[in-house]
Amino acid sequence: MRIARFSIDGNVAFGAVEGDKPDELVLDIIKGIPFADFELSGTKVPLSKVRLLPPVLPNKVVAFGRNYAEHARELGNEVPDAPFAFFKPSTSVIGSGDAIQYPSFSEELHHEAELAVVIGRMCREVPRERVADVILGYTCANDVTARDVQRREKQWARAKGFDTSCPLGPWVETDLDLKTASDLTIQLTVNGEQRQLGRTTEMIHSIEDLIVNITEAMTLLPGDVILTGTPAGVGPLAVGDEVAVTIEGIGTLTNKVVKRG
Repeated sequence: MRIARFSIDGNVAFGAVEGDKPDELVLDIIKGIPFADFELSGTKVPLSKVRLLPPVLPNKVVAFGRNYAEHARELGNEVPDAPFAFFKPSTSVIGSGDAIQYPSFSEELHHEAELAVVIGRMCREVPRERVADVILGYTCANDVTARDVQRREKQWARAKGFDTSCPLGPWVETDLDLKTASDLTIQLTVNGEQRQLGRTTEMIHSIEDLIVNITEAMTLLPGDVILTGTPAGVGPLAVGDEVAVTIEGIGTLTNKVVKRG
């Protein structure tokens, strides 16, 4: 099931996305929330009539850096022996169609296409064999990074945590199992030109590795998001660019870069 979060006529709801053709997609409004038992209402609205919102509102976004060897090398970094985590705050999250605001304190903004894992239940110290049980589904992410700030500051809070630096969407795909999610094509384009192309099989540390690692230290809550790293090909974004992340079996996340007002 593809679960979207959307607004219509001032109301916010979740809905199951139905249909195959982009111009014919509809939303069957969900009774309740996707983190508990829910029913489909049977009330359907065309996707074209709603505004898509971030598919979840995470308490925290846990991101893992340098999890693709070629990406680590392209930036002159060593491949870490263990998962390398950092955080993006909830205020960095935007949805598909929302604008990425170019931060005033940076002159080198980069895109990073990533597979995002959405947590479905509260969990801590998750054993490897139970990882699948805590996952609601998967979505597309763009770990937008102020690269010049990342280079000159020892920690990455400003470089990767500024407002609008974490586009997520367009929805959560719940029908992918761990095996399938671990072998998906990730592609990113800027103004229609391909910049990144990779597969999740290239990840150094698997989805299971990442969730086991972070839940050793902290509790994850329903709606929290795990960013699993980016393949090689990261590069600059400019005001006016349209950047799109497409992940096989999930969909396409599209955002335009604007000057921060």
